[in-house]
Amino acid sequence: MFLRATLAVLIAGSLAACGQQSDSPTPGASPSAPTNTVIGIDGSSTVYPITEAIAEEFQLANQGKVKVTVGVSGTGGGFKKFCRGELDIANASRPIQKLEMDACAQAGVKYFELPVAYDALTVVVNPQNEFLSTITIEQLKQIWAPESQGTITRWNQIDPSWPDAEFKLYGAGSDSGTFDYFTEAVVGKAKASRGDYTASEDDNTLVQGVSQDLNALGYFGYAYFAENQAKLKALAVVPVAGGAGVLPSEETVINGSYTPLARPMFIYVSDKAAARAEVRQFLNFYFENIATLAAEVRYVPLPPEAYLTIKKHLDDNKMGTVFGGEPATAITIEELLRREASL
Repeated sequence: MFLRATLAVLIAGSLAACGQQSDSPTPGASPSAPTNTVIGIDGSSTVYPITEAIAEEFQLANQGKVKVTVGVSGTGGGFKKFCRGELDIANASRPIQKLEMDACAQAGVKYFELPVAYDALTVVVNPQNEFLSTITIEQLKQIWAPESQGTITRWNQIDPSWPDAEFKLYGAGSDSGTFDYFTEAVVGKAKASRGDYTASEDDNTLVQGVSQDLNALGYFGYAYFAENQAKLKALAVVPVAGGAGVLPSEETVINGSYTPLARPMFIYVSDKAAARAEVRQFLNFYFENIATLAAEVRYVPLPPEAYLTIKKHLDDNKMGTVFGGEPATAITIEELLRREASL
């Protein structure tokens, strides 16, 4: 894992956490974890680099007493397992949707919704592409809309000044939260997308595809672009007609100009899992180190006070979602924090 060496230096010493005084797993407590226990996590490939690195360091710090497994089945795939009670924690690159909320309710799964950082969903082309450095949301919609399948297949159909060459598309699979978010933000409806593209929940597969194809265009989380900048070229995105293109960066996410492709990322924790000592200890470890780690992988950390609020939700047993099953496209950090404060 590319962050392992850095984290080994950064995350050393005490594991003391807020409220870690009681021997019972009450909300806010973080007693010593029992031996030979397992914490099961699955879901978003975008959130995976953060959670996997923290899981590895947590296991090292606990000398193998707690095993943390982290899968990558996409946000949708993770929620399916989570709402069946098969997971302790779900990584998610979008908020929980209404059907997923209903599935959790039917199975008696209550949950904490915990924002961890912001991502700048990045549109990329091959670095040898010399004609394309900026793209509008409207042009992206032309390319990715369902009705474009089989009819819009060449660059010059989008812009006559672009080459008369067939483009190849690479994007998230249908179980991915990135797929849901991108289609909602760009096409206007979640899951509305042409199907004739190379799809994968594994972003590394998409990186490889775009990097090897001169006429490729793809999208995925910013961490995967940042780790592969020599192989990829990020496009500046024009949010509205007549506007200027904006490149993804920490600054443009924070100031709200990288819209509508800046998005919050989450972990969801079941109430039953949160009542377990080892899970609460893991969550304390997670939020003690997330700000440093998020910046390390080029995601945008939330303000320090936000993480205090999020940990307080755990301590005060505040469960549920602040989104009500609705999409969270173009939501700024400021708006997210307002919603969190009202939970």
